[in-house]
Amino acid sequence: MGGVQSLELPPAKGPHKVGCTDIMADHTKQGSFFRLYYPCEASGQVKHPLWIPRYEYCGGLADYLERSKRWCAPVLHLAFGYHEIPVGWDAPFRAAEKYPLIIFSHGLGAFRTVYSAVCIEMASQGFVVAAVEHRDESACATFFFKSPAEDLRQPIGTTTSIEHPPEGPGSPQASPPILEEEWLPYRKIDVAEDDFPLRNQQLHLRVEECSRALDLLAEINNGMLIKNVLPGDFHLSVMKGCFDLQKVAVMGHSFGGSTAILAVAKDQRFRCAVALDSWMFPLTDDIYSSVLRPVFFVNSQKFQTDDSINKMKRLYSTDNEIKIITIVGSVHQSQTDFTLLTGQLLGMAFETKGSIDPVEGLDITNKASLAFLQRHLGLQKDFDQWDALLEGDGHHVILVK
Repeated sequence: MGGVQSLELPPAKGPHKVGCTDIMADHTKQGSFFRLYYPCEASGQVKHPLWIPRYEYCGGLADYLERSKRWCAPVLHLAFGYHEIPVGWDAPFRAAEKYPLIIFSHGLGAFRTVYSAVCIEMASQGFVVAAVEHRDESACATFFFKSPAEDLRQPIGTTTSIEHPPEGPGSPQASPPILEEEWLPYRKIDVAEDDFPLRNQQLHLRVEECSRALDLLAEINNGMLIKNVLPGDFHLSVMKGCFDLQKVAVMGHSFGGSTAILAVAKDQRFRCAVALDSWMFPLTDDIYSSVLRPVFFVNSQKFQTDDSINKMKRLYSTDNEIKIITIVGSVHQSQTDFTLLTGQLLGMAFETKGSIDPVEGLDITNKASLAFLQRHLGLQKDFDQWDALLEGDGHHVILVK
C-alpha cells in the first residue's frame, strides 16, 4: 500500500532536538487543546508518539472523505496507524533561552498531528509551536470531557481523570472514570445548504481558539499554575519565563491559512502570519479594510483558483506587507504529513502528491517560512540565507505579483 519508497516523517534539520506533549487546559469544549512542540534536552530513553493518537481519528477521516467507517477506518488505520512522530514524548524542555512562538491552525478535516513535519522543523529551529486542535466541527474528530453537575463549579485547569484506554505515547492514559469523554465529529454540510455562513462562523471560532492558546502560553510564561487535564510526565512550570511574547506568529494550512489571516487582523499580539495554501472562501470583504500585519502566502500549484489569487492580491492595496509565492509541482496536500506517509497507490487515490518530491516541497515551505519569520519577528538567526525564496528566486518557486 505504501509503494517502494520509505514512508516516514523526515528528521528535523535544525540545531535543536524536539520534544512534544499534548495540553488540554479546561476539560470542556470551551477549553484549549493543542499539541506543543518544543526544543528539548537530549535524554536516554525516548518515546515516539503515534502519528494518529487514537483510532477515532481514522473514523473521523472516513467521515470527512465520505467513505464508510466500516471499511475505510480500518484501511486508514492499517495504512497510517503504525507511523510514529520522530520527537521525544514528554522529553525534558530545554529552558536555556526565550523562544519565539508559533500558533498553528490545521485545515478542514484534519487534526493536531497532521502537520507534524512542519511543526517539528520549526521547533528544531528554535520555536515553540502550539498546534491547535479546533473544536468548531471542522476537525475530522476531536474530543473533550463532560463534567458531572457538581464539577461545573471547578476552576479552569483542574486536573481530572480520563477513562479511555491508552493506545501508546501521546494518548490519554487509563484511570478511574470521573469525567465522561465526548467526541465531537466533523460537521457535514447538506447539499442544499449554503456553506459560507457556517464556514465564516467556524473561522471566527478558530481565531478565538488560536488567541486562547496564546493566552494559555502567556499564563505559563508568567508562572501561573496550569494543570493539564491530560495526564503525563511533563510539567508546564519548567517553561516559566521561556517564551518571547513579543515574537509571536500564527501559521496555518488551507482553512488554517484563512484562520491565520483573520487572526493577525484581530489579535495584535500576532506580529505576522504564514498562510500555507490558504482557503480564501471563508473570509469576508472587510478583511481588505483591516490593518494587517505582514502575511506570507505559500501556495501550491494545483489548489488555488484565479479568484483566490485575486483575493490575496487585493491585500496589496491596503499597504500591508504581503508576499505570495507558488511552489511548482505541488498539490494541496503537499504541505501536510500525508504527502510523506502515502505511497503511490494512496497518493493517487487521495491526491497527496504532486510532481515535486514531497521532501523537497516541504523543505521549500519550511525555509521560505523561516526567512519570512526572521524578517518580521526580528530574529537573530541565519534564516535570511533563504530570503531569495521570498522573491520567487529558486528552483520550483514562482513569485506571484
